[in-house]
Amino acid sequence: QVQLVESGGGLVQAGGSLRLSCAASGRSFATYSMAWFRQAPGKEREFVAAITWSRGITYYLDSAKGRFTISRENAKNTVYLQMNSLKPEDTAVYYCAARQFNSAYYYSPGEYNYWGQGTPVTVSA
Repeated sequence: QVQLVESGGGLVQAGGSLRLSCAASGRSFATYSMAWFRQAPGKEREFVAAITWSRGITYYLDSAKGRFTISRENAKNTVYLQMNSLKPEDTAVYYCAARQFNSAYYYSPGEYNYWGQGTPVTVSA
């Protein structure tokens, strides 16, 4: 069993930055692929970024490329999402997700077994 707790969300002006953190409890964190999703009001949950367990290969939503960076620190059981040049359309609740080992469908919410409670991000114009 893995428990995920996100932090770092908040209110920021357009062009600003935030760093989200996701702390995981449980064993074998290093064998879990991790991801960030987001959900805006009235919209479906959307893939943002993922990082694999073995080689730390990263994947991004097209609109996040060049602005967001996902990273992990296995010694601290933590994954991060550094978000720069934020835009109002980035406003959403951001969720951390985990699954053991890799999946070719890293962008699909259904591939992940564990979810955090979410942290809200609001970007003002």
